Amino acid sequence: QVQVVESGGGLAQTGGSLRLSCAASADTVCISGISWYRQAAGEERELVAGITSVNSTLYGNDGQGRFTISRGKDKNEAVLQMNNLKPEDTAVYYCNARQGMPDGNRCIGVYSEYWGQGTQVTVSS
Repeated sequence: QVQVVESGGGLAQTGGSLRLSCAASADTVCISGISWYRQAAGEERELVAGITSVNSTLYGNDGQGRFTISRGKDKNEAVLQMNNLKPEDTAVYYCNARQGMPDGNRCIGVYSEYWGQGTQVTVSS
């Protein structure tokens, strides 16, 4: 069982910044990746950014060039730094933690997925 705890979010103005944090509590399993998704009202959920256990990163089209995902204070934490925010960034942001499969010193694949409850990001004009 993995618990996903999100923090950050809130209200920002156009051009401002927000910093979202995601911490996955996984004492007995390994986490192969942590990703941020978002879902605006009436829209489908979409990938914002993701980072793997070997620190490879992937960005969605909207976030590339403005957002940066990185490790937090330990390997099971991820930080999403969002700069130059736009009103269209307004959405509920969800953290997704992937439980991987141990392979020696590595954690690979996707055995299961766990979601946080979401944090609201609102960007005003």
